[in-house]
Amino acid sequence: MTDSAKKMIYLIAGARPNFMKIAPIVRALTAHSGQFDYRIIHTGQHYDRDMSDVFFEELGIPKPDYHLECGGGSHAEQTAKIMVAFEHICQKNRPDCVLVVGDVNSTLACSIVAKKLHISVAHVEAGLRSGDRSMPEEINRLVTDSISDWFFCTEPAGVDNLLQEGKPSQAIFDVGHVMVDNLLYQADRLAQADCSGFKSPQLKDQHADYGVITLHRPSNVDDQDVLAAILGSLNTLSERLPLIFPAHPRTKANLQRFGLKPAPGITLTGPLSYMDFLNLWKDARLMLTDSGGLQEETTALGIPCLTLRHNTERPITVDEGTNVLVGTEASSVLREAYNILDGGGKTGKRPALWDGHAAERIVRQLHGLL
Repeated sequence: MTDSAKKMIYLIAGARPNFMKIAPIVRALTAHSGQFDYRIIHTGQHYDRDMSDVFFEELGIPKPDYHLECGGGSHAEQTAKIMVAFEHICQKNRPDCVLVVGDVNSTLACSIVAKKLHISVAHVEAGLRSGDRSMPEEINRLVTDSISDWFFCTEPAGVDNLLQEGKPSQAIFDVGHVMVDNLLYQADRLAQADCSGFKSPQLKDQHADYGVITLHRPSNVDDQDVLAAILGSLNTLSERLPLIFPAHPRTKANLQRFGLKPAPGITLTGPLSYMDFLNLWKDARLMLTDSGGLQEETTALGIPCLTLRHNTERPITVDEGTNVLVGTEASSVLREAYNILDGGGKTGKRPALWDGHAAERIVRQLHGLL
């Protein structure tokens, strides 16, 4: 196949988790270099000082080809900046397909630009729905799926949602989860890695048994009463199980602003790199989180997960995996946590297609579609 016959894919990433999702796709496209070219577009939606050369080396992918530097501002300002910058790239060098992942503002913005320019859009993690339109991610998911051409789903619920919304079945593919591809890839690398520069070994040495906390959703950390209630339950739990809390900067700032103090049983740390954090939570007794991705990753590795939310767009983690939705009420959080510590927690299983080969399935489908 000649170079002129290759199909050009633009891969969109706006934040660190997006790069973890596109990394397996980059590796799969590289393995099919006779059929595809690709360019990595970093919108710069989230500034991340840890996103250094080492970060991309850990992922096994090259640095982005374009950096749009569109961080900051309101949702509207950020989306508009990304759209203007990405349109210039597409007009100068038109791709055959724009592939977006997840549900951030970059996902929405680049999908709209591509469709206005009559470029095909492929959405990875399509069809996920929480039913909660107060979440900006839910709006991004709904709008992106309303204009995408091809839908790559992580679980059967995504397929069902898209069919109910009238999407054609021939454009919907249940392929498994690229985030799990990346997790398994990184876990293999971690087993061979030198962890002496990590913070996690010292944290683990301090506790034979521990839980891990992550909190970042505005509905949990921006409301003083909600954050106080969550911290109260975590403080109580920490009397029985030491907890390690790599605090998001927004969360840490709000704890200080509201005068909320973690109990002595909670070790507050700064954010950890992906590999450092994986090294920490893979050996935890349980995870307490409001993250979407960690619901899935804990299910993939069989770690009990308590999700501090009242809904989830990832129901397979509850139906088949190790995840339990506990909300933010102390009674519910503590009941489920104590159940796990007493040996009564969910065992769960890894869903069928979460086998590390989702990206290969996506690339095979793209070859046929393009």
